[in-house]
Amino acid sequence: MEWPAGLAIYFILWWIVLFAVLPWGVKSRTEAGEEAIPGTDAGAPARHGLLIKAAVTTVIAAFAWAFVAWIWIYQPIPLDSIPFMPDFSAEY
Repeated sequence: MEWPAGLAIYFILWWIVLFAVLPWGVKSRTEAGEEAIPGTDAGAPARHGLLIKAAVTTVIAAFAWAFVAWIWIYQPIPLDSIPFMPDFSAEY
């Protein structure tokens, strides 16, 4: 795997993991026992914790990327056995 492809795969995995991590531990202002600020939604989060979630996302995406890279490099499942994969054996 060349580095631009690896970087692109990591970028895509990072965003997928971010959207999975975003709802973790979110409490609305009413659930947290705080008063809603006039003009805001009652379901708005009291604390978002985006820096912690970004760090967690980075770590999880790194492990996911390492798994994808391992599959790509060592091919425990040959890519030719997957029906929808293109033929990589052709030399250009």
